[in-house]
Amino acid sequence: WSNTEGLEPFQIFSFHYGIPAQVVAAIDINTTANQVYRHNFPDTPLWNKTIEGISLDDFNKLSFDMILMSPPCQPFTRIGRQGDVQDPRTKSFLYILDLLPRSSRLPRFFLLENVKGFETSSARDLMVQTLKDCGYTFEEIMVSPTSVGIPNSRLRYYLLAKISPENVGIQTSSEHCVFYCRNGALRGRILYKLETTTDAQRKENQNNDLSVRQIQDYLEPQSEINMELYLLPPKTLLRYALLMDIVQPTCRRSTCFTKGYGWYVEGTGSVLQCSEETESVFRGLDQHSEEDKLQRLLKLKLRYFTPREVANLMGFPQSFSFPAQVPTKQQYKVLGNSLNVVVVAKLLRQLVS
Repeated sequence: WSNTEGLEPFQIFSFHYGIPAQVVAAIDINTTANQVYRHNFPDTPLWNKTIEGISLDDFNKLSFDMILMSPPCQPFTRIGRQGDVQDPRTKSFLYILDLLPRSSRLPRFFLLENVKGFETSSARDLMVQTLKDCGYTFEEIMVSPTSVGIPNSRLRYYLLAKISPENVGIQTSSEHCVFYCRNGALRGRILYKLETTTDAQRKENQNNDLSVRQIQDYLEPQSEINMELYLLPPKTLLRYALLMDIVQPTCRRSTCFTKGYGWYVEGTGSVLQCSEETESVFRGLDQHSEEDKLQRLLKLKLRYFTPREVANLMGFPQSFSFPAQVPTKQQYKVLGNSLNVVVVAKLLRQLVS
């Protein structure tokens, strides 16, 4: 919840970044997320409770101008069960939709983020109808960080809604829907054994988009990294080398980082190649013994991106940091559950303009 009449600018990760505002309450029940949040923003009221635990009276007392929401995405993910509104994890979202029409003062602005798949859900339809009934106009956008020049794919659904003070309580069906996605670019041909011709061509085409910056712009200085902590272990190399998405510092793309990054390999995010070796490593790889395969793969010097580098690719400012007691695995997890700050900041500025 934020009060846009506040005078102090803020730089709060996830939604809270980019416009002059006072955050009147941040709400989450994830222990690690709250620990990281409090470390970065000790003066912001942080409620460690469920959304359903907020009464209508408490809702009204906050007197906020903007709701910023990122409901659980599991009910809508393409690889999940897609339980939609029947999934218990949508309870907090449905609770807000129930409270909104009954609140004493409708917030002027509403911004919601979720995964691709939400746009075709019953939850989305219910939200849109609720917003219309309350007098909001809205815009829906599908956008990835590559659209703002960041070499990371993280396609997400966003809904931006606003209401004029004089229109509170007046029904309207006005809406503007835009679904937009542009892939980033790739510098240098990245090959791995199970890559199809289509995949290779797509990456080659992405390489021509010079509006996207190179990955090296987001990396930590090598002198500040203990490389041994992030190199892929031999067992991982042998098992997943043919499936990994490998990028180089001069690339202009990387895949979406998930909460399993650094722990699981397949589909959780790109790994960084720190050597000049390329196609020769994979040529005829399956014809060699395990030991020879490993020696070839070790030449690539493949490593995970550090949590700070993932945070950089997700648009977090340099002022952002993790508490010293939060393990690396948990850092990857909360980053994987987060948002691209630059994208959200641009959408917030568009929403309040």
